[in-house]
Amino acid sequence: MPRDLHPRLLRGFVATAETLHFGRAAERLYVAQQALSRDVRSLEGLLGDTLFTRTTRSVELTPAGRRLLPKARRLLALHDEILAEAGSGAGAARPLLLDLNSDVTGPDLTADRVLRRARAAWPEGELLARFHGGLAAAAAELLAHRLDASFGRFAGLSAPVRGQLAQSPVRLERVSVMMADTHPLAGRPVLRLAELAGHPVDICAGNPATTEWADLGARLLREHGLAAAEPYVPPVGLDETARYLARHGDPMLTTVGGPKIPGAVNVPLVEPVPLCLVSLVHRPGERHPGLRALATAAGELGTAEGWLSRPTGSWLPAADAELVAVAQSTAPASGG
Repeated sequence: MPRDLHPRLLRGFVATAETLHFGRAAERLYVAQQALSRDVRSLEGLLGDTLFTRTTRSVELTPAGRRLLPKARRLLALHDEILAEAGSGAGAARPLLLDLNSDVTGPDLTADRVLRRARAAWPEGELLARFHGGLAAAAAELLAHRLDASFGRFAGLSAPVRGQLAQSPVRLERVSVMMADTHPLAGRPVLRLAELAGHPVDICAGNPATTEWADLGARLLREHGLAAAEPYVPPVGLDETARYLARHGDPMLTTVGGPKIPGAVNVPLVEPVPLCLVSLVHRPGERHPGLRALATAAGELGTAEGWLSRPTGSWLPAADAELVAVAQSTAPASGG
């Protein structure tokens, strides 16, 4: 009898392989953990091989699981591509799903501005935004074909993940610290990095969804002799962030221009001015018209406002600076 391999079984396997945690994989797939475990066992039975080594403390891929993972990803990508093309209709485009790499929104945030401009330029299409936050988490969704694009610090992703995705630099954002308005440093218009000595900085190291941001923070603090705060469970939303800052008291690394947090201040850093490169990230070869609308909108805003111009006396990790240099060297010449 022929054996049929249902895509659901492969999705469960890939999610578990990427998280190495049945609970987190089940949350990603919006299924019960028992159902996911049952699907993995069914796949193992179908293939006649053990895919995971399970203990009470860890989950690891077996050699058979490691061999299956790239094949499963390719098969799921083809499966999703077929369905997307079949459901789009002649001359129509399916909605594009975009993660704005934030759990909040605001009129001055880079991703929000690009999205508004793209929607205005492509009114016949549909750009669906979500606000889960964290490029590290969004990258896994991109590779699983459950997301089409995201914004964030591409250089902070692991090399294997970067090798499977594409990016275009959008903006060099200024880095700042956010803190409760009762903090001793809260009353200053700007903060020199040296003034943070003795004040551990929260770089969101406790958030597995934003490891690319924690990497930036760790590099910044290490190069300037500053200390990182203990990692905490991250807050979600404006009110929870306000409570978090009041409770823990540590300045939190963020960017200039974010939304107003009740009872908190956002203070730019100087001497040097730290920068974070925000890129538009997607799968290689993606030809969705919504992605073109986003890229065009980002380019127009960047050109008009100098988003990729690096200010004098700034700090930027070498890997990020290289991405900017490559983009600028390949950009078409302007002028007549």
